[in-house]
Amino acid sequence: MSDHDQIQAVARAAVLAGGAELRDRYRDGDAEAEYGAHDVKAAADVAAESRMLPVVREAFPDHAVFAEEAGEFAGDEPYRWIIDPLDGTNDFAAGLPTFASSVAVLRDGEPLVAAVHQPATDETYVARAGEGVRYDGDRVDAADARGTGGEAAGDLAGATVAVIVGRDVPRDPALAAEADALRAALGDRVKRVLDSWAPTVHSGLFARGRLQGIVQFRPDEEERAVTELLATEAGAAVRRDGDLSVAATDEATLGELCSALDGADR
Repeated sequence: MSDHDQIQAVARAAVLAGGAELRDRYRDGDAEAEYGAHDVKAAADVAAESRMLPVVREAFPDHAVFAEEAGEFAGDEPYRWIIDPLDGTNDFAAGLPTFASSVAVLRDGEPLVAAVHQPATDETYVARAGEGVRYDGDRVDAADARGTGGEAAGDLAGATVAVIVGRDVPRDPALAAEADALRAALGDRVKRVLDSWAPTVHSGLFARGRLQGIVQFRPDEEERAVTELLATEAGAAVRRDGDLSVAATDEATLGELCSALDGADR
């Protein structure tokens, strides 16, 4: 087994461990959390991370790690792990099944491996640079989205697009206004705009052809590497412009999405 094979295996094991904790708490109706105006901090976050962090640290004690709850762990290797024990905390607390445990591994700052497990539906995604995306073991492709609703490349009329914003956006009136303008511009062109509370879940749907686009505005580090690797390795067309990142099933659809966003009153 190569080093990257082992990293991929450990990433998958970590999200399965965190997901097992989340699944039990979700089924028990666990809603213990601190509720703020713009965010929720659930007890399940801490509990899931306590299951995930040892899996990574025991396998790779010399790797740097950022865990959402425990913080930074220094390392001497070129690898850095990013652990998000509960992506979609608002959904989890509300009793919705759209939440996941996720892990990203960077090598020299670039995404190498991403793993996502959705415990409520028992779905797992694993992406690796140059190796594609696998959904429950099978290779998937974002271009399959064109067959979902019969829409052709570049046709936004039947498209579903997820919008992902970072946690700092709702707290800043100027950034919130920019995000609203982006949503409004998309709403004029596409069938449906999803305001994502669980970026890795919707990025997985995009990677296997269930959504036609992903728009990220100032995304959080915990999700950004996962969503970008899933999109790239699923063969999507991707464009980045400062704080804005857009992914679509193909270049024609990407061009139409970017054209719509260029018209946003930001």
